[in-house]
Amino acid sequence: MRSPMLDWFSSPVFQWEGTGRHRRPKEKWRDRYGLSARPEEHGLVRRLAERLRPQKRSLVIMAVLGIGSVFLNLLGPGLLGYATDLIFAGLVSKDLPANADKNDVIERLREQDKDTLADVLSTVDVVPGQGIDFHRLGLVLLLILGLYLVGSACMLVQGRMVTLVVQRTVRDLREQVESKLTRLPVSYFDGHSKGEVLSRVTNDVDNLQLTLQQVLGQMINSVLSVAGVVVMMLVISWELALIVLVNVPVSVALAIWIGRRAQPRFGEQWQVTETLNSHVEEMYTGHAVVTGFGRRDLAEKVFDEHNEELYTAASRAQATSGLIGPTTRFITDLNYVLVAMVGALRVASGAVSIGDVQAFIQYSGMFSRPLIDMASFSGQLQSGLASMERVFDLLETEEQPPDAERSPEPREVEGRVEFENVSFRYLPDTPLIEKLSLTAEPGQLIAVVGKTGAGKTTLGNLLTRFYDIDGGRILLDGQDIMSMHREELRAGIGLVPQDTWLFGGTIAENIAYGRPDATREQVEAAARATCVDRFVRAMPDGYETVLDDDATAVSAGEKQLITLARAFLSDPAILMLDEATSSVDSRTEAAIHQAMNSLRADRTSFVIAHRLSTIRDADLIVVMDSGQVVESGNHTELLAAGGRYAQLYAGADSGSGTGTADDAGTEAEAGADDAEPDAEGTLPAPSGDGGGSEGRAAIPAARSAPDGQHQPDDLDELDELDFSVWLPGNN
Repeated sequence: MRSPMLDWFSSPVFQWEGTGRHRRPKEKWRDRYGLSARPEEHGLVRRLAERLRPQKRSLVIMAVLGIGSVFLNLLGPGLLGYATDLIFAGLVSKDLPANADKNDVIERLREQDKDTLADVLSTVDVVPGQGIDFHRLGLVLLLILGLYLVGSACMLVQGRMVTLVVQRTVRDLREQVESKLTRLPVSYFDGHSKGEVLSRVTNDVDNLQLTLQQVLGQMINSVLSVAGVVVMMLVISWELALIVLVNVPVSVALAIWIGRRAQPRFGEQWQVTETLNSHVEEMYTGHAVVTGFGRRDLAEKVFDEHNEELYTAASRAQATSGLIGPTTRFITDLNYVLVAMVGALRVASGAVSIGDVQAFIQYSGMFSRPLIDMASFSGQLQSGLASMERVFDLLETEEQPPDAERSPEPREVEGRVEFENVSFRYLPDTPLIEKLSLTAEPGQLIAVVGKTGAGKTTLGNLLTRFYDIDGGRILLDGQDIMSMHREELRAGIGLVPQDTWLFGGTIAENIAYGRPDATREQVEAAARATCVDRFVRAMPDGYETVLDDDATAVSAGEKQLITLARAFLSDPAILMLDEATSSVDSRTEAAIHQAMNSLRADRTSFVIAHRLSTIRDADLIVVMDSGQVVESGNHTELLAAGGRYAQLYAGADSGSGTGTADDAGTEAEAGADDAEPDAEGTLPAPSGDGGGSEGRAAIPAARSAPDGQHQPDDLDELDELDFSVWLPGNN
């Protein structure tokens, strides 16, 4: 059996390479046993120092105060040792003959073989027969009190400055993170959960703040104290100082070794925390779905699993880092014992005074206390380094390509959009759109249909430059959008995504989000145009109804209508509606489309739709499949062509009249039963070519609006409403 000791001596640290003065071990001790700092840690410290640079003046003042506080506190034990010697000398001098010479007394004691007492008396200032000099003792004690008061005042001011420096640094860091989030591409948010991003912005930044507070507030003073105490101990007795200092490398090596093993476990802890936060956020936002499908038990089971993982990871991290304090304290206690034993022998030999040993023991405590504190900080420091790494990873994430220069003067957007041989892929090895060409003239209504995954929504993402194309180009009024500033480009586009978003505020504020300077009359006119006014006036607070972050006060369809009103009020030259009416009923949808016919004058509109019955009046219908345009034309032309659109429409028309492009094929094969009127008497659209009013779904009589507000009885009456009141220049 091979001896472990033999394996140890066979390790690379005992194997040498090179010759002469270039001879060195193959592996360094600190590298083999994890005592050297990793390169990434040097990078973290450097990046943190860069963010502390704006607080350079405060840091200098803070360092001066720290040095002053440490220096004044270091004088205390020495003066207390001197006071101890005064008391001891006074007590001894009472038993000595008055007016006797100190040297004569010491010589007489040696003649009496009392060498130990003689050696002790030789180390103190004894005046035979005088007793305790209370005047001098009082002055020394007052001086000590003054030093401690001034030192405490310096420490208090330093603590306040540390708080200011840390808060300012973290405030600036939060601003950098917030600014960074606005510059990240949409792909970053598509690839990271909300819980993950929130965890880095909140939990990790807060943990970093706590680490900075401890490092700047206590660790710097601890380092200064250790350096000052070493000097004072060497002045008193280099032999006693050597006993204390011999144990320092052992303490430091153990603390670093344990800390190196704790940091990865803290990183694992924060990673699991991020996963748990993501799960809680998903379960909270999707509470209705979880409850409706009876999956609460599964959600709780998954939560328990993540919670148990967090418990395990946190326990391992804390258990590992928790070894540092007891280990360091044991070595410190060992120092006390050795100093007391050797110090007593040194006093007996007359090498040092009792006051010197008493001061040295105090200095030994002052030396050990910062080491224990720094060892205790080590766990928090490793946790802070893990959080720091995650925050800086976010700050160093690749941003979206830089914007072009803004136009010196605002340009008038006509709304002509051209896709020329556009190619795009979300994943490098997975093509989505290849060589797509499409032209939309100003004022046209372009409908885009196709099965899920055909690339319909991607067109909107490319036009708004949420993603940049891989090949070809997209022109807006003849100008390549890649040469336009993103904000200028998006200012002319009104996007209504399928996933609605409302912020905490009133309904009026949500509608005016894209146009903060809009008047109340314009807000309400836009609301009437999109059927928002109908349900808002039924609320007790009307347009001043406050919505929370999840807008639980309104239904999903009402949320969608509010986002439509927001887009209309911004008066864009181009409207991009991505299944923008998927959550509203057929009657409201028909009313909105009729309103859009009046509102889309002089503007280009893209409608991504699954309900084929809602796009029959489009100027151009584009059928997409696998990122390619397989058909294009108006409703009549495409039906006559008998191609893919005709198949989709036939399948949708054989069902309820509001079928989708995804389920049209299935419905066409299965054959749906004839539709029946619903509870309100609404009938589905009859089959036919969709031309004229015969192709529209029938609309029942509208209910009377509250507060005497008139609602149109049919679609024809909608044409009589004045939709221009909210347009720019009509205040």
